[in-house]
Amino acid sequence: MLFSPLWWSAPTAAVAEGNTPAREVPARQAEAGGRVAFIGVPGLLWDDIDPRDTPRLWELAGQSALGSLSVKAVGTVTCPYDGWLSVSAGVRSAVGHRCGLPPEPVVQGQGALVREVPELHALRDGVFAGTLGSAVHAAGKCTAAVGRGAALVLADREGKVDLYAADPAGLADWSRCQVLAVDVPALIEPYLRDDRLPQEPDAIAPEQRRELARRADAQVGAALDRLPAGTEIVLAGVGDHGSVPHLRVTMWKRAGTEAVSGVAGPAVGANSTRRGDIVVLPDITPTILNAAGVAVPDTVLGVPWRLGAPTTPADLARDDMAGVTVRGMTGIFFTAFATVTVAFYALAYFLLTRRRRHGLVGAAAIVLAAMPVSTYAVNLLSWDRSPYVVVTLLGGVLGTTALIAAVALLGPWRRDPLGPPATVAAITAAVLVFDLLTGTTLQFNSLMGYTAVVGGRYYGLANIPFALLSTAVLLGTAIAAQYLVRAGHQRAAVGGVVTLGVVAMLLAGWPGVGSDFGGVIAFVPGIAVTALLIAGRKVSVLKLAGFCVLGGVAVSIIAVLDFLRPPAAQTHLGRFVGQVIDGTFLPMIARKLGAMLNTLLSPNLMPIVLAGLAFLIFAIMRPGKISAGVVPRAFAKWPMLRAGLVGALVSGVVGMLVNDSGTAVLSMVVALAVPLVLHAGVRTPDEEGEQEVVVPVEEPGRRDDVLAGEV
Repeated sequence: MLFSPLWWSAPTAAVAEGNTPAREVPARQAEAGGRVAFIGVPGLLWDDIDPRDTPRLWELAGQSALGSLSVKAVGTVTCPYDGWLSVSAGVRSAVGHRCGLPPEPVVQGQGALVREVPELHALRDGVFAGTLGSAVHAAGKCTAAVGRGAALVLADREGKVDLYAADPAGLADWSRCQVLAVDVPALIEPYLRDDRLPQEPDAIAPEQRRELARRADAQVGAALDRLPAGTEIVLAGVGDHGSVPHLRVTMWKRAGTEAVSGVAGPAVGANSTRRGDIVVLPDITPTILNAAGVAVPDTVLGVPWRLGAPTTPADLARDDMAGVTVRGMTGIFFTAFATVTVAFYALAYFLLTRRRRHGLVGAAAIVLAAMPVSTYAVNLLSWDRSPYVVVTLLGGVLGTTALIAAVALLGPWRRDPLGPPATVAAITAAVLVFDLLTGTTLQFNSLMGYTAVVGGRYYGLANIPFALLSTAVLLGTAIAAQYLVRAGHQRAAVGGVVTLGVVAMLLAGWPGVGSDFGGVIAFVPGIAVTALLIAGRKVSVLKLAGFCVLGGVAVSIIAVLDFLRPPAAQTHLGRFVGQVIDGTFLPMIARKLGAMLNTLLSPNLMPIVLAGLAFLIFAIMRPGKISAGVVPRAFAKWPMLRAGLVGALVSGVVGMLVNDSGTAVLSMVVALAVPLVLHAGVRTPDEEGEQEVVVPVEEPGRRDDVLAGEV
């Protein structure tokens, strides 16, 4: 996820802070609707549901569309309070500290008052609390809640709920209101410690959890038995149960959602995730309002659920397992990758300064550069179906790395010093472009990509893949430019870099493809710097700043075009424009800035940056001691290689500053670019007096030397 203010658009005060009712904001057109019941079961997993222990939930699954809910709100895990609050607000919301259950409402006649709702409006992440209830009241309809979470989700901006009962038996009339909500807390209450989520991943033994699932099933059944016939049912596990996030259950019972066979029903997806079987908490809000025929306020960032291809509880449980596995392995993998990288530079220094085993260093450099793209390519295999998922995943990554390295080192291009680096760059770019054009299934649940369990991104080009794509494109096109320049086609070389770079940049930023906000800002100066250096021009600080501004303008145009589409079709780019217009974008910017600052000194990633850049810089400054002159020799013989490297580093530095992943961007640029440059240097023959022959474009008033470009 990325951030950058759209400086060309002045925010307006369409939504003020405090107690301004959400219904004062223009609303999306309401659809004709009937009665809808929202049943929240915090902590519910698909692994909890089976025909023996949870028969009512199993029966409901056979009548419903099925999906997974990413309960990501603001923090790493989402307590039930934050989950219910996010549905109430229609945006990711939080109370600002580690929390547990929502507040207990105060009974007032047949209804209740959640006194905390007005207080939440003063919080950065609670401004829109009560949006759902206010929209229902604005449409002249009433709300009925069973349980404290249900009261919070249906309370209006003043905290009022029309009908309230603490349990299903206490609500006398289930047909009076068109919008109902039921809180099923049986599965989550025993986990809490001092009304807070525990620090342990699973604080309760498996058999005890089975018993809790049976209790939750009975509570769900009690509500289902009282709902009037024809009620549309939205069921979701609106929170986590421990310190490890999971994908939670979603079911949607309405006309046409009956099981195709057994419990294989249509999948529940949403445009917010671009996934056919995953939704997010804010998507529940418009789904409820649409079912009730109530207009959706424009402050609601979620989009209604939609039906997709059939899926099963087993498939959805496996998706959760894959996401949790990847999340659990990511830190270990990056630590190992950083350790191997630092060790490689130390070994390379030792061997090169002694003029020994250049071939070993070159081959190891290609293997190291091939590993990042292997973390995506391995998803072409069904590793998540193996009984040994960790071993299969890691083995698949190592095997894919070996295969890519073998193609680079053993192919017919192996005799050319630039052949293996060009091959790795081409494979990296091709895999990522293929992934962008086919729905980003390779980045999803990958060690260097993202997972819905974390909930930072669900589709498109993530920050680390952006760094790899930009580096691969800029280095790859620069290597191709080397041969064009040698053949006297300097203009064609510059045009090729710009054309391919712009195409890759558009894929990275285009809504629904890459949807990468900061990636466009960072890609543009990288392309421009590479092209200028290939053309033999100097790059000043002023020019570099102008290229960054141009990147901001480019992504702003893309975002506005996305905003002009219907709300249901918009990505987060277009929705950000809407937030800028109504003045509600600052909390999101603050979160992105905080995330970027927190990752600048990442212990897993900073060693990659420091070791790689230190080796590169000192190899140039002191070639006789650090690399036996291999890097300067490569730049002398292949000057376009230097242009691509500098352009990639520019994109990496800018990307580090405008992305919430911070150091992760620059670390991956260094991890791919420096080994490829080192391989070219190791393989470049040491021939005294050899000079690169170039044919510059004749242009009055400039130097005819392609090495003149300096940053």
